[in-house]
Amino acid sequence: MTACSDDSASSKPKRIAQIDHLTGRTTAVKLDKGFLDALKSLELTPGVVGKAELTKAGSLVLPISAGNVTYFKPGTVSPYVQGNIQHDGSGLSLSAGGTEVELTDFEIDPGTSKLYSNIAFNNEPAVDHAFLFQPDGSTLKPGLLLGIATITINTK
Repeated sequence: MTACSDDSASSKPKRIAQIDHLTGRTTAVKLDKGFLDALKSLELTPGVVGKAELTKAGSLVLPISAGNVTYFKPGTVSPYVQGNIQHDGSGLSLSAGGTEVELTDFEIDPGTSKLYSNIAFNNEPAVDHAFLFQPDGSTLKPGLLLGIATITINTK
């Protein structure tokens, strides 16, 4: 007689944290010095749209409007952070002379480490869901996902 067992439960990746509704939290995107220096050399003035904040330390803090995140034990599944983080109605503005560019409605895919945005020129929509840059999500920790602190993604 042989015993059979279903070991599918043991082969499932271990979830450390899962948040189905991320509203009420914030994402802080730390803008690196090279990016800020480039803005200055191009004589572009950064500002904010909606309820976003630009800190003196160079972080763009965006209220999360929707999203979900699942964080797995690193090495058990790839990518080990999966989900979607949305920031509708807020963003970053860049102005020079009489022209203003607004980067709004940021959407972060933590699994691919890609940040997307809508782009408008002088209040006229130009591009929806444009890929902007690939953040370094290595600072993401499970405690941050649980709302103990804000999620910080440093750009490189």
